[in-house]
Amino acid sequence: MSNLKRTSHAVYDIAYHFVWSPKYRKNLLVGPVKKRVKELFETIAQEFEMEVRKQEAEEDHIHLFLSAPPRYSPSEIVQIFKTNSAKVLFRGFPALKKELWAGEFWKDGYFVRTVGDEVTKKVIERYIEYQSQEEQGRQLKLKLF
Repeated sequence: MSNLKRTSHAVYDIAYHFVWSPKYRKNLLVGPVKKRVKELFETIAQEFEMEVRKQEAEEDHIHLFLSAPPRYSPSEIVQIFKTNSAKVLFRGFPALKKELWAGEFWKDGYFVRTVGDEVTKKVIERYIEYQSQEEQGRQLKLKLF
């Protein structure tokens, strides 16, 4: 329960695992660029009221495990991180423009999976099924009275 967060209209615990790559799957996430990407992702997360729970940059892709408020869809989250980080990376590392002739740092696509603790797909399915059975039971009771 300690992962619960609040906004003015919601209580939530939403976590995502994202993976995406630099354009052309180039091995650009090394040395100072890798370090800067990780710093940027922490800063971007704070700015948009998200929490990076874990991240790792491989040479040609990044893993980002984070919690985000329900006002952001997964595609918006990816757009926020890609757009904001690319601008800063191109300014800070001008040589990247020579590597990425199209002027984009990140590939268009990404992988996303929602992540839960003990609440698995089967637990949710059983809960919904139970609620449906309980509702049918209530309707039966109402008909009897």
